[in-house]
Amino acid sequence: MDRLGDGVRERLVALARTPQRRAALRQLGIGDADLRRLVRRGALRHHHGHYVDGRLDEQLATIACAHAAYPSSVVSHFSAARLAGLPVWTDSGRPSGAPIDAAWLTRPPEAPRNQRRPDIVVRRAGLTAADLAGHGWLPVTRVARTVVDLARELPLRESIVTVDGALRAGTTPAELHAVAERQQHWPGVRRAQEAIAFGDPSAESVMESIARAVFAAAGLPTPLLQVQFFDGFGWMPERVDFWWPWFRTVGEADGLAKYEANSPAERRLLLRRSHRRDQRLSDRGVELVHFGWEDVVDPRSDLIARLRAAFARGESRTTEPPRWRAVPPPRADAA
Repeated sequence: MDRLGDGVRERLVALARTPQRRAALRQLGIGDADLRRLVRRGALRHHHGHYVDGRLDEQLATIACAHAAYPSSVVSHFSAARLAGLPVWTDSGRPSGAPIDAAWLTRPPEAPRNQRRPDIVVRRAGLTAADLAGHGWLPVTRVARTVVDLARELPLRESIVTVDGALRAGTTPAELHAVAERQQHWPGVRRAQEAIAFGDPSAESVMESIARAVFAAAGLPTPLLQVQFFDGFGWMPERVDFWWPWFRTVGEADGLAKYEANSPAERRLLLRRSHRRDQRLSDRGVELVHFGWEDVVDPRSDLIARLRAAFARGESRTTEPPRWRAVPPPRADAA
């Protein structure tokens, strides 16, 4: 902004705190060449026909400019979930997958029509005062409304990621059911109700949430989550992700971050700790099945076959079963 006069610069900084059209900035005496230069230097961001302060986060700037293009709208669905810090995931291999990176908005039912483009999605739907919250100057859907909107939009394997994340963060099933009740005749509400009933705050990662849906779709018994074992002297510090006590089988969802380290020596240390942990669990007389991201998202995966084989081995064990306990999920307001 070094080429602008002090007065123009100050007015621009104040005005661009919220998205503005080109005409409004030209009234300050800023020409098209100035606008191009300010965008190029990062002083302004330009999305959806609007300019906004370049210091604004790129994602928030995109959403805010999209909202300004539809002034009667409310930020919703994936965009509201991101602003609220909720986890979201869609299967990129699904042909009709939702454009997760687009700006999502909801307009009143009397608005002209829905809109769906790679960069912006507009839905028409009713909103009550209980559905609304704020993110700065932006109107957004509350967490419970956001979760139910996504659960109506997505299949269970995708929506459960957000449902579990919201429950883990402190949203209650009652809040979600209340929103679904208000939407009882809307498309996809039955799917949303199933997702709410299936939700579990003990699922601690996106992979664990997806795995739960995969297990259910395959007809496996519902596992217990976050379980500790007793080693004869005390409760082991390790918690396992999934536990089928009827089959003495442990399932562990292993993300790559588990073995990330700053040096080869640190990585080897992590691997040794992991091997020792597995040995301590094996000493409890359980079957142990590790799986990764590809195992839960690839339909050609042999994960279910591996688990069924482990169930058969575990069921045939004749030794005394291990002593175990479920560990309650941490409170959302815990430090």
